[in-house]
Amino acid sequence: MRAAPDPSTRERIRDAAIASFAERGFDGVGLRDIAQRAGVSAALIVHHFGSKEGLREACDAHVVESLVTDKSRLAGGGASAMMREAMTDRERYLPLLDYMARMLTSDTSAADELFDALAGATRDLLEQQAEAGMLRPQSDMDVTVTAVTIYGLATVLLRRQLARSLGEDGLTETLLRRLTVPLLEFYTHGLYTDDRLLTAAQDALSRPIGPPSGKGENDPHQDPDPPRAV
Repeated sequence: MRAAPDPSTRERIRDAAIASFAERGFDGVGLRDIAQRAGVSAALIVHHFGSKEGLREACDAHVVESLVTDKSRLAGGGASAMMREAMTDRERYLPLLDYMARMLTSDTSAADELFDALAGATRDLLEQQAEAGMLRPQSDMDVTVTAVTIYGLATVLLRRQLARSLGEDGLTETLLRRLTVPLLEFYTHGLYTDDRLLTAAQDALSRPIGPPSGKGENDPHQDPDPPRAV
């Protein structure tokens, strides 16, 4: 088996930054700290990325590419191979998850930018899947994109509780294998056996909200079930 090639200097700096930001946050790390970890000079980091902010943007792009954009293969024939890779190559993916967890929970514009990038990549993925006939029509794609993004991030941000509640010590290969089919069942088949709750919600949302107009049931502003006075 041929050994993997050594990462380029740029990749080595980026990976060192991802690990450092994951451990101490963006504001808790300086360029000299990252340079020492990567075995380069701070000046070389500036040469490659322009600034610490430019380095963070490169880290964001790599994380989004690795964790979301790569999933475009799901719309083609590489789904099975990709799932096996995600379940077994924890050494590659866990630092990226740690980075996301740290950066997204900070009260900064950097967190907003990372979330927007993840949501944008999720939208691209869902649109590809829709074109491939894999996705049902959605009533509000903006809501769907945001919900799918947040649902996916819950596994990252709450992974300690996820693992604990299912009797595992972290995101182990065993846990990832156990999660795969139930989560895809949820996405593929949904949760409910019929559309009663959906129909009830659509009916409720189609009715006006407010006190009765006093003009009868057929008045468009009449609330058929007005709130009672306390």
